[in-house]
Amino acid sequence: MDRNLQLLGIAKKAGLLAVGSDDVSAAARTGKAWLVVSASDASAGALRRAGQNAGSAGVVHIVAPYTKFEIGNVSRRGSPGTVAVLDAGLAAGFLKGLAEADPERYGNAAELMAEAAAADAERKKNTPSGKRRPAGL
Repeated sequence: MDRNLQLLGIAKKAGLLAVGSDDVSAAARTGKAWLVVSASDASAGALRRAGQNAGSAGVVHIVAPYTKFEIGNVSRRGSPGTVAVLDAGLAAGFLKGLAEADPERYGNAAELMAEAAAADAERKKNTPSGKRRPAGL
């Protein structure tokens, strides 16, 4: 199995993959989506909706070199035309792998996602955990 498809499988197992147009739309509306991925054989309507969802959320939308069947195998949910990655690091890793195989098509998106993932990691690092330290420590 392709390394990028394995990343989608990891995201699914971790609960960080929205599968299908309804879940992708909900993830985009709530600001949870980092990357919207359409299958290479998705319908024109599905591609249009995915692009609109990504645009409304201000995230990257790509058409991956994988079919609905291949994405369905890792997502364990039929043959979805669209999925959304809900973690910046996983999205950056997925796009990095695609950019290594096809830099012309995915290079810019991979760079944008790497920057977004770094900013998200920095934001998380500087966010207090909510734990209070006892006085005097």
